[in-house]
Amino acid sequence: MTERTREIGLRKAIGAKREGILTQFLLESVVMCVLGGLIGMALGAVAVRFVSQALQVPPVVNPQAVITAFGFSALVGVCFGLYPAIRASRLQPIEALRHE
Repeated sequence: MTERTREIGLRKAIGAKREGILTQFLLESVVMCVLGGLIGMALGAVAVRFVSQALQVPPVVNPQAVITAFGFSALVGVCFGLYPAIRASRLQPIEALRHE
């Protein structure tokens, strides 16, 4: 968030609401974690296929485990995105614009 302080200050100076900035930062965090979760699931599927061929055993993928992992990924995005989003939404425009 500190590298985007000036952007936040500018947005607040032209009238952005606190809720809008909070939503933006939280949404960005969740999207990044969900994309990471999707990439992880794709890599996991490739690994399962590779290992099952190498060991000549049938691949077994538990859908409940996949859904749980995906949900956990989204939860991490919310948990670790909430604090920076709240801090960003509370910045004073003039102080944020002064920040270098």
